[in-house]
Amino acid sequence: MRRQSLVAPGWWDYTTIDDALVADAARLSAKDIEQLSRPGFKVLMYDTIEEFYLAEALEYIEAWKQSTPAHPCGICGPIGPTEQLPLVARLVNSFDLNLAKLDAHFWGMDEWVIDGQAVGIDHPLSFARCDRELCFDRIRSDLRMPEKNLHFPFGDLQVYSKTFERFTCKIMQGGQGETKHWAFNDPVKRQGKYVDHPPAPEEFRRLSTRIVDLHPMTIMQNARTSGGGNVALVPNQAATVGPWETWKAEKVSIWHAGCHDNAFGMRLSALMIAKHLPDSAVPMSLLADHPNVQFNFFRPAIGTCQVEMH
Repeated sequence: MRRQSLVAPGWWDYTTIDDALVADAARLSAKDIEQLSRPGFKVLMYDTIEEFYLAEALEYIEAWKQSTPAHPCGICGPIGPTEQLPLVARLVNSFDLNLAKLDAHFWGMDEWVIDGQAVGIDHPLSFARCDRELCFDRIRSDLRMPEKNLHFPFGDLQVYSKTFERFTCKIMQGGQGETKHWAFNDPVKRQGKYVDHPPAPEEFRRLSTRIVDLHPMTIMQNARTSGGGNVALVPNQAATVGPWETWKAEKVSIWHAGCHDNAFGMRLSALMIAKHLPDSAVPMSLLADHPNVQFNFFRPAIGTCQVEMH
């Protein structure tokens, strides 16, 4: 029987994993992280924040340029980070990239849920609202993709999920949360058949778009990064793209700016993917089994895991 979580005893999370793995991750230097690349897992470093977010924005352009009416495709993108979104709009406008003519697509990867329903764009924390205000509303009207090509996890989530079969997701981007999630694929509660062990990796990977209960760490993180610390503002459920849809994406690209997870977390997920150690208590580690994963680090934000008293 594995240990209880140190931060939320009713949940699984990375504090339940083996001490030796924790120690190995904490010892990694920035150079060590860079050398974790292997076939199917690529680590890239960026030395300036401008280069970092420009590279993230260019992934949108690269995905959309591959789309044709005969073979429509696109990108699935996160809120967190968001700094790339205005750059995407500026690049589309500068390149006169006609997204409608290309039949380009976009998937928003998650949305907050209150009382069993995804929040509308009038909610102050709405992810769809953020995507529109920071990116799509800034694209020239003659270049914008049609509304039907914008896919958000609203309403019937099976309809959203099936779009990953109808259209090719060239890239699924993401950040990494403090529970080591992408989208809101948090570890599960420690209850029922998962009292003694978290779900097996192959079981977790079968999960598709769904409404999830959010780990307490995720709620605290989003209050910190998006709500000025006001925990009461953050819903405790969300609709999220699942591993099933993630494995439909040709590439998964994770962006570590150092804002959403900490020095240890960025090391842990990279090490577990590189060494092929999937564990659903560390959801990001399940990407060890995806054939094309890229981790992008802002080198100055990698930091260290040494003790510093503040």
